[in-house]
Parts: sequence; C-alpha cells; structure tokens
Amino acid sequence: MPDLSPWGLDSATLRPVTDGLINQTWIVERPEGPAGVLQRLNTAIFRPEVHYDLLAVTEHLAAKGLPTPRLIPTLSGALWHQDGEGVFRLLTLIGDATHHTLADPAMARSAGALLGRFHAALSDLEWSFRHVRGGVHDTPAHMAALEQTLSRQGDHRLYDQVAPLAAEALAAWERLPPTGALPPRALHGDPKLSNLRFLRGEAHALIDLDTLARGTLDAELGDALRSWCNRATEDQEARLDLDLLRAALAGYAEAAELTAGEWDAIPTGLERICWELTARFAADALDEVRFGWAPRYGSRGAHNLARARGQASLARAVGKARAEMYGVIAALTGR
Repeated sequence: MPDLSPWGLDSATLRPVTDGLINQTWIVERPEGPAGVLQRLNTAIFRPEVHYDLLAVTEHLAAKGLPTPRLIPTLSGALWHQDGEGVFRLLTLIGDATHHTLADPAMARSAGALLGRFHAALSDLEWSFRHVRGGVHDTPAHMAALEQTLSRQGDHRLYDQVAPLAAEALAAWERLPPTGALPPRALHGDPKLSNLRFLRGEAHALIDLDTLARGTLDAELGDALRSWCNRATEDQEARLDLDLLRAALAGYAEAAELTAGEWDAIPTGLERICWELTARFAADALDEVRFGWAPRYGSRGAHNLARARGQASLARAVGKARAEMYGVIAALTGR
C-alpha cells in the first residue's frame, strides 16, 4: 500500500480508481471528506520531471480563472515522492463526476466549451516543456510501424483478417488531403471524454495533464471528437452522431479563436486520428504486446482486431460525413 506519510496523511484510507489506463490512481479519504487523488506515475511512459510541466500549466490555468487539479506538495515541499514502490504525487480532487459517453448535445456543447476555454487560456503560455511523450500522433510513424509488423508477422493466426484492414488504413492515409501549415499550440494531448471532469452536469475541468505538449489542433480536436461523438465503444461498429459533433464544435467556437486553416483541418484531423488508431490496433492484433484486452475476447490479438475494425468503421463514417462537417464549420464561422 502506498505511503501517505510524506503528506502527513498516515491515518487516511485509499479507495482505488479503476478508470485510469496509465497511472494507478486512488482517492485519499478521511472522515471529513476526500483529501485528494494519489497517483503512482507510470515511469515507463513519463519521467518525474513531468511534474514541473504540471505545476507550470496548472498555475497558468488557475491564474486565468480556470478550474484545474493542483499538485499538493509533500511536507518537505517536494512535488512528488519517490520510494521503492515508485513515484507518487498527490493532486486536489476536482469535479463530481467522470463520464464515458455524452448523454445529449447539451453535454457535448459543455465539453466543447471547456476544451475551448482550456486552449484559449494556454494560448499565451510561455513554457518549455521538460517532458514530452514523443510520437503520440506521429501518423506517418504509426503507418510505417504497421507496415513493418505486417512484413514480420505473416504467419500469425490473425494475419489473414488483419491484412485487408491494414491495407485499407494505409491506402486511406495516402489519400487524405494535406492540412497545410498549422500554428503550434499548447494542447492537452489526450482530450478523451474520461479526461474531463464534470460538476453538477457541466464540463468543469480537464485532468490527466501529463500529456501536455505543443502540437496542432487537427490532431487534438480529431482525438476529442472521435471519443465524444461515437455512440459505440471503440471495439464496436461505429455510430457517428453528427448532432453531438455539431454541438461540441459550437461550444468550442464560443471560447476559442481558430485560424481559417485550423477550422478547415478539423474533418481531416478527425478522419486521420481514426485511421491512425486503426493502424495502431491492427499492428497490436499481430504483435500482442501493447494494449490491454478483455477476457471475453480470448486473446489480446482478437480484442485489438475488434478495436481496429471499430475505428476503421468510424473513419469510414467520418469520410462519408465530410461535406456535412464542412457545412457545420461554415455555419459556425460564417464563411
């Protein structure tokens, strides 16, 4: 059990949180109420120096009046505690709920507005990030990795099912129109719905800020919309909900100012992220080393094949809805 004495919380109890996929998380509870959120940092992905980034970003957000989780230093003033069990940090608990699906367009609009406020608040952040998780949305690298996996896994039991899907993803990537030069911005890096905390039904704050880095909005908004606007889970046939997408972008437009090129890049960015995830899941359907899996599938490969099929179906749906998405953007921007 993690040691809470560095924060003077020896008598507190820990309640595990099972939603997180990267950092192990507990709610720290005392009789008078929660004392914070304890996390064991996944040091295979993040170095402890990421806490300097976390401090800089949350101080900036708080100065702009945005709700944000804050690091709670140890009694000695350290941002994190390291012992034989790992690297631990304590954060304030913010909001009252986490959601994995959007119930309606009003909720989507609230989520979009929060992400817009978040991006607007960070637009003048002057900070050189100490730790950046490289290659997260390096789509060419993911496509190249898929090709390499196909070349060395030809005798895999699932190869004949994966290969046609992989070929479709690679061909679709080659056909996607270029987005042009987009300005770099400070971005969350993983704005899936479960990384938004809600308060009394409204999107309140973004959490899991370890992934912050500078990048372009096509990937950021593509990643958000593929999570928010698909009524199915990632391993099911997609059900793209354009009402949710329309509401999310309307909320975002209320708070953020984008260039014309950034607005125009959103449909391509969404389709790109869907094909990128298709490629990543297809590769791991053969490699069977990266993504977790549910026992009902019988193997990691089978689950990741289902995920690849689900994301490919979402990419196809996005491609078919491209004209409608441009219409939504035109209505929002008056162009």
